[in-house]
Amino acid sequence: MKVEAFAPAKINLTLHVTGQRNDGYHLLDSLVVFADVGDRLEFTPGPELMLSVTGEHATGVPTDNRNLVWKAAEAAGWTGQIDLTKVLPHGGGIGGGSSDAAATLRVLSGQGMAIPDALSLGADVPVCTAAQATRMQGIGDRLTPVSLPHLPAVLINPGIPVPTGAVFKALTLRDYPPMPAEIPKFETPQDCADWLRDQRNDLEIPATSTAGEIGVVLDALKLTTRALMARMSGSGSTCFALYPTMKDAHFAAYEIGAAHPDWWCRATQLN
Repeated sequence: MKVEAFAPAKINLTLHVTGQRNDGYHLLDSLVVFADVGDRLEFTPGPELMLSVTGEHATGVPTDNRNLVWKAAEAAGWTGQIDLTKVLPHGGGIGGGSSDAAATLRVLSGQGMAIPDALSLGADVPVCTAAQATRMQGIGDRLTPVSLPHLPAVLINPGIPVPTGAVFKALTLRDYPPMPAEIPKFETPQDCADWLRDQRNDLEIPATSTAGEIGVVLDALKLTTRALMARMSGSGSTCFALYPTMKDAHFAAYEIGAAHPDWWCRATQLN
C-alpha cells in the first residue's frame, strides 16, 4: 500500500556557533521552526529499493545511496519505490535532504520498523524528525521543545547552493555566546521578532563572503513592507523575513517575486 509523507522546510531562526569538539564537530545553539512548504514523498513497498526524484528542484539530486532518503530506508531494511518531489532548493540551508530523511524515518517507524539513530544520518535529521519548534543544542543531539506563536514569513533562495563546509571553514571564531538560558513566551510575531533581533546566525557573515547574493536577498527582504526582521537560515543561501500577518507575507512575496522573478520565493507560515 502506498504511503505519503510531507518533509517541511527547516528554518533556523537563530544559529549560534558555541564551540568545536576535538573530532571537528561544531557545537550549536539554534532555535528551529518548520514551514508549511516542503518536499513530498510516496512509498510503495516492493522487492528492491528504488528512488525517483521529480519537481522544480530535482536537478542534481542523487537517486542512489548518496541520497539521505535512500540511506534512511536502507538502514531500516525497507525496500520498494520511493518517489520524491523536490519543492525545496537543495544546498539551501533549509534542511531539504535532512527533512526528506526524517520523513522517511517517521513513515517507516509508523510501519513498526526498527529505524536507525537519526543523528547517524546527519546533525539536522533529529530535529527534522521532531518537526516542531525546538531549541537544538550540541551537535544536534540535544532537543528541547519550544512554544512559539505562528510566524508569517517569506522564504527566498537566490538559486545559489552554498557548501556547508566552506561556510564553517570561513568562521573567524568558533566559540560565540549561546542564546539566553531561557527563551521567553511570545504572544505575537512582533514579540518574537523583537527578541530575535538580539540573537544571531553566526554563519551569515561567512556565507555572505562566499556568496554575495545572500546580502542582496537580505537587503530586499528588509525593504519589504512591514518586515519585522530578516536573517539567513542555516548555512545559506535561503533567507527569511517575518511579518505581522500572512496578508503582509503574501504581499511581500509578491513584491520580491515581481522584482526578482529568478529567485525562489514563498510566503509561508512557520511553526
